[in-house]
Amino acid sequence: MEFLPFSRPDVDEATIQSVAEVLRSGWLTTGPKCAELEAKLSAFCGGRPARVVTSATAGLEYALHMIGIQPGDEVITPAMSFVATANVIARVGAKPVFVDVDLDTRNIDLAAAERAITPRTRALMPVHFAGHPVDMDALYALAKKHGLRVIEDAAHAIGSRWQGRNLGALGDIVVFSFHPNKNMTTIEGGAVIADDAAELRILELHRWHGLERFPDGSAEVVLPGGKSNLTDVAAAVGLGQLARLESFNARRRELVARYFATLGSESALRLPARGTSDHSWHIFAPLLPLPQLKIGRGEFIAQMKARGIGVAVHYPAIHVFQYYRGLGYHDGQFPNAERIGRETVSLPLFPRMRDDDVDRVCLAVTAILEEQRR
Repeated sequence: MEFLPFSRPDVDEATIQSVAEVLRSGWLTTGPKCAELEAKLSAFCGGRPARVVTSATAGLEYALHMIGIQPGDEVITPAMSFVATANVIARVGAKPVFVDVDLDTRNIDLAAAERAITPRTRALMPVHFAGHPVDMDALYALAKKHGLRVIEDAAHAIGSRWQGRNLGALGDIVVFSFHPNKNMTTIEGGAVIADDAAELRILELHRWHGLERFPDGSAEVVLPGGKSNLTDVAAAVGLGQLARLESFNARRRELVARYFATLGSESALRLPARGTSDHSWHIFAPLLPLPQLKIGRGEFIAQMKARGIGVAVHYPAIHVFQYYRGLGYHDGQFPNAERIGRETVSLPLFPRMRDDDVDRVCLAVTAILEEQRR
């Protein structure tokens, strides 16, 4: 039986042909395709300006520079996310201040975030986990109350909506990921959505060496920038993907609905929050009932692999990694994030999956849990 991975990108022949056309054009790096992708992402986000970069990680770091985060500043972020969310805060010299998350949505606990605010707090960096939108009304009310900027880590959430509007069409600064396992891909890449022209100029400088060029051919370095410009080859892939994003996300919702229906409310798994039809479902990540099992998560993953099914982990809690322990964080501080980190598994979910693939996964999960129950 064919191996079923937990994720697989869906690139059609028209997109492959568009890449071939770019390769034949002789213009491979940042050029007209990147400009076209930025324009179409802007339209997708209600007309707000978009800038593409080589990863959401770069986008998040540049967003911190855009709002002037300095060494010693504090940025509040959830303890449950991919480690990049916190790493970029540390990389600019600021302090990541972790708070716990809701056990089922995996989204930041905004009440805990408010308790964590100090005179040094400059920004909130929530994550729309798995594509489930954070409560945007509550988030921006909190930011306004305390005079804080917001950088939305929307790496999981391209195509999710809040009250009928695409994420990115509202709010402060929003960062998307186009990694191959995301809902759309540019192979590697990401995008930053923001309104302020001066702040976007800071991003543009950071993604291209800090160079400012002048009409007479001269140039000046105005800050020590990096290099995170997207290529036209990648942008051609992104254009094909963006055109199909709505259908991709619709299929993800259908597959997730089948997971919920097949596993049922009596499942030994703790299923994630269902959300609404506005949820783009980047991943489907239930929690294993490990206290009830004779095996650990690693053995569960191995047994699924033996049945020809790939399973991933999204994610370990950030604050228990070595680097963050070195900053003073420790076990027991954020119990929901830690439980999720111990028990979470991401089951296969991608648009090309068939309904019977979901059934196969559910049968395998149920069989293993029954066989390994204490």
